[in-house]
Amino acid sequence: MGNAENLLSKMNKQYQSFSKGQKKLATYINDNYDKAAFLTAARLGETVGVSESTVVRFAIHLGYKGYPEFQKALEELVRNKLNSIQRMEVTYGRVPQSEILDTVLHSDIDKIKLTMEHIDHSAFELAVETILKAKSIYIVGIRSCAPLASFLGFYFNLLFDHVHLMHTNSSSELFEQMIHISGDDVIIGISFPRYSMRTLKALEFANNRSAKVITLTDSIHSPMNLYSSCNLIARSDMASIVDSLVAPLSVINALVVALCMRKQKEVVATLEDLEKIWDEYQVYNNDEINMADGQDIELKNPGGMED
Repeated sequence: MGNAENLLSKMNKQYQSFSKGQKKLATYINDNYDKAAFLTAARLGETVGVSESTVVRFAIHLGYKGYPEFQKALEELVRNKLNSIQRMEVTYGRVPQSEILDTVLHSDIDKIKLTMEHIDHSAFELAVETILKAKSIYIVGIRSCAPLASFLGFYFNLLFDHVHLMHTNSSSELFEQMIHISGDDVIIGISFPRYSMRTLKALEFANNRSAKVITLTDSIHSPMNLYSSCNLIARSDMASIVDSLVAPLSVINALVVALCMRKQKEVVATLEDLEKIWDEYQVYNNDEINMADGQDIELKNPGGMED
């Protein structure tokens, strides 16, 4: 997140050293960074009234390797600064209603592809090893990340004995649930822009108690990585009113599968026990549902129990 936070201050500090064209760029970006983030170098130059080469030199002058790196910093800034309504307007304001479904699905596909290309496999393996060695596992995900945390917690409860899925409306409640966390434990923090301060505080608390910290977030610049020793990066930067969490969910799926493979005997034994329990207590509905043309649905209860 450092590049994003520093971009505007970099421009302000170096403004006097800019050429006339670069000053025009700095002024436009400062006032319209939400739009500039989605423009190519050529398009940005055309909009401001300078050449494409001036745009590229401007990015390098600010300390970036080129325009692509500069644009990433702009995108980071947009994700952290715009409110939900502004993000929706910037991204989908010009997309016809009939194309929204395809647009969103293609965007999600792109996020998974980018995650595959850039995720750190050694960090993934470290996460697996750390979780396997932990005495207790704590999972925290707030607001839109709560479903991801819940999904992870559901499967971890099938794999491990001491899993704590934290639920909270305040930071103090988190600390109360983590009061016994120690160096033998691990916490998995899930957060994407806008980043949750409560999640960050939970990771700080765990780190201060010498617990291992694993993060699932969108960027190496995410504040969630301040206290973690293992960072799982999944792209979610759909600048929209709804964050794309498809790629993070895929990483969670991979994590669960990897852990299942390392604990195959225990997993098989657990599933066998669960199948017996589900059958005995009728957890899943085995009723037959028959529907003939023109007739109502008929439910046949093999147990003969009355409703």
